Amino acid sequence: MLVKTYGAAFYGIDAHIVTIETDATKGYDFHLVGLPDNAVKESQQRIISALGNNDYKWPGRKIVINMAPADLRKEGAAYDLPLAIGVLSASEQMNGDRIHRFMMMGELSLDGSILPIKGVLPLALEAKKAGLEGFILPKQNAQEAAVVEGIDVFGVEHITEVIGFFDGTKELETVRIDLKETFTRKMGDYDADFSDVKGQENVKRVMEIAASGGHNLIMIGPPGAGKTMLSKRLPSIMPPLTLEEALETTKIHSVAGKMERDSSLMTQRPFRSPHHTISDVALVGGGNHPQPGEISLAHNGVLFLDELPEFKRTVLEVLRQPLEDREVTISRAKFTVVYPASLMLVASMNPCPCGYYNHPHRECVCTTGMIQKYLSKISGPLLDRIDIHMEVVPVDFDQLSSQPPGENSTDVRNRVIQTREMQADRFKKHKGIFSNAQMTSKIMQKYCAIDNTASVLLKTAMEKLDLSARAYDRILKVARTIADVDASETIQAQHISEAIQYRSLDRSSWGS
Repeated sequence: MLVKTYGAAFYGIDAHIVTIETDATKGYDFHLVGLPDNAVKESQQRIISALGNNDYKWPGRKIVINMAPADLRKEGAAYDLPLAIGVLSASEQMNGDRIHRFMMMGELSLDGSILPIKGVLPLALEAKKAGLEGFILPKQNAQEAAVVEGIDVFGVEHITEVIGFFDGTKELETVRIDLKETFTRKMGDYDADFSDVKGQENVKRVMEIAASGGHNLIMIGPPGAGKTMLSKRLPSIMPPLTLEEALETTKIHSVAGKMERDSSLMTQRPFRSPHHTISDVALVGGGNHPQPGEISLAHNGVLFLDELPEFKRTVLEVLRQPLEDREVTISRAKFTVVYPASLMLVASMNPCPCGYYNHPHRECVCTTGMIQKYLSKISGPLLDRIDIHMEVVPVDFDQLSSQPPGENSTDVRNRVIQTREMQADRFKKHKGIFSNAQMTSKIMQKYCAIDNTASVLLKTAMEKLDLSARAYDRILKVARTIADVDASETIQAQHISEAIQYRSLDRSSWGS
């Protein structure tokens, strides 16, 4: 008897429907075809034990299972459930009249329990796209799949529940969630708040500007100045995720297996902080079995690189193309996948090997050559993609002990949202441009015009401070954002003046 069940395979962060054809005929043999990996091939042993421990049996027939399309690689143990149901139905041990109307995915334990899987949201989206009636999956993953409207989601804990459902002896409860309530409940609930930071008002101003325009930021300062503390609070002042952004971000984390069990939708912007020993593949993504890297896991959020010069040069250089194109293309001999990577890069570093160059109280023991060698670990092309360079000075004891709490993140975020709304209105006719940091040279000519006073100031600064030519566009973009923060339609001289201050590492005299 020939039956069909349905699962799905991943390609990038999207799922593609897999038709699992199971044919039971005379004889005694087993063939599993359709480009399965070892985990899929090993499913026979798990299925045999799971069926035997629940008063079912592996049929004494010739079983041929085809997983179509045959040119798409099938990976992982999540196919155990549809394979087992297909075998039972083909051998007439259960009623298979309705199984072709459902997608089923789940890993089987030897006692028949169904274990959680990853990538549930893309699977549910694909099931809906394929016009299937419902999606049967592990109970721990059901909340995530229920985000998709227009398809029935059934969470199960044991294979006997699925068999009973198709035999008509057991009812499965449809899992439903209130998407609007789920999306808004924890939207602004951050553990870290800007009010926790004493002093550093100038750095807070810079971070508000960076969040308002989507600008990449690097902070240079001695140990203990608060660079990491401030960076961790940046997501709390960024605009809340839109529903579309939340779904896209959740898909990436779901495919990578980073979603918490019994969770549904990511409602806060991600903050990723990889260690400096990370490899280039782990950062950008890829591998033998392609997975999103830290760059893509930070999509719609913040990628924080602490102690930037300690990262390997090859790792830093792979950032250049994703920062420019806002996507990662992984090309191998047998496949090419594209992962989204629209993020804010925030980096921090010490000013020198000992960490105390320009410190107000401690003396630096590094020579000029040592400082320049340390700074040269960051290439010019990478630095060119970081809009704002900010020097961070330690907070003295009086500020730490007596200063009242600063402005909270909610108030700052409200101003950032207003600024982003101005930019959204400005760029509504420009596809793919949502913030000032994304402006092209052509768009800048239209929206970054400056008067003679500001032009003279910028020219003087570039000559006197020996700023590089690549700093010109960055200064204009940041000045445009500063003007937006100040609710100014035009870029004025004071906006240019402030933006010039944020190009410390472009000065040839810095560190000498």
